[in-house]
Amino acid sequence: MSKGPVVILTALNLEYQAVRQRLLDPQLHRHDRGTRFEVGTVRDTPCPVALGLTSKGNHSAAVIAERAIQEFSPVAVLFVGVAGALWDATRLGDVVMASHVYAYHGGTSEDDGLKARPRAWEAPHGISQLASHLARLDDWADPTAAPEDRPQVRFGAVAAGEIVQNSRISAEAKWIRQHYNDALAIEMEAAGVAQAGHLSGAPVAIIRGISDRADGTKNSAEDRNWQPRAAANAAAFAIRLAVELVGEQEEAAMPRDDRTRSADWFDQHVSNTAHNSTVGIMAGSVTGSSVHMSAAPKASSPTDLITELNGFRHQLRRHLDEGALDEDSYREALTDLDSALRSAGGRTPESSKRTAMTLRRLRGLVAECPALVAALAPMVAAAGDLT
Repeated sequence: MSKGPVVILTALNLEYQAVRQRLLDPQLHRHDRGTRFEVGTVRDTPCPVALGLTSKGNHSAAVIAERAIQEFSPVAVLFVGVAGALWDATRLGDVVMASHVYAYHGGTSEDDGLKARPRAWEAPHGISQLASHLARLDDWADPTAAPEDRPQVRFGAVAAGEIVQNSRISAEAKWIRQHYNDALAIEMEAAGVAQAGHLSGAPVAIIRGISDRADGTKNSAEDRNWQPRAAANAAAFAIRLAVELVGEQEEAAMPRDDRTRSADWFDQHVSNTAHNSTVGIMAGSVTGSSVHMSAAPKASSPTDLITELNGFRHQLRRHLDEGALDEDSYREALTDLDSALRSAGGRTPESSKRTAMTLRRLRGLVAECPALVAALAPMVAAAGDLT
């Protein structure tokens, strides 16, 4: 489990300032390639946040997101800012959280027109569930606003392309509505951040405040009025989400004694009910009505971790032979595995950090193979503990 901050990235300075003003005493953190982040805590909380500016476009957003993930080993990456609404049902000022992201410019040009070939990334289930819970609580927005003016959180697809979309009648606008009619919002960075998170094994959430309707009114007086309000709403919800994510992480890292008490309750509960009930559970062994839980083996030293990593090589090969893993993913996974093995032998916190980050990236590569993801989980945790 990551012990780092929540990374929040924005494309525009307006969006950056909307987040920054909610941080206490942000301090400059300079990446060795020159990228500048500011690290602070959310006001009145211990929640750490690393804030960065990507500038416009999916390509630059992907590079800075990957750089932030490598630098901070974050709990999650939140991309926060404004976007255009594709449908009138989404009000100006509302917040859209992406259930999934479309990179809509993928396609093939044929004699009878442009055929869509998008890439898509789903939001992590845990973050989506948490965000839905916070939206129901509805305690994140300005409490002084009138009920009819309070922004709402909407969940749906976000379309990310390479151009500023500012028309409802252009050929491209019609094409987007034909092929991506479930998208609530359109912007230019989410696909890059989602891809960086996928390859690095870091959870990503896209949070956008609606500032215009992508209908030719960008740069109008109305747009200049709504942009700061939409950015502030997106920042407010993102900060609320960040605080809860860090809180959940701390709860998961509770002292072992507390976890043991929870396990004792579970053991007693199952023992008392198993006499007259059928219980389905994954366990180490079952004797009579007693269930004995066994955790996955966890490496406790660099030598143990290297042994586990070498064993994982055989699992990769088996999944390739069975057709569960394609050849390209297998080769990339082997490259990451070799890199993790090289750094796992180190005895410094920096080498352990590199190992953990490489294993998270490897986990992203094999995300479609649940057995491989499950096998990697204790190794990722072990690499983090060795720091």
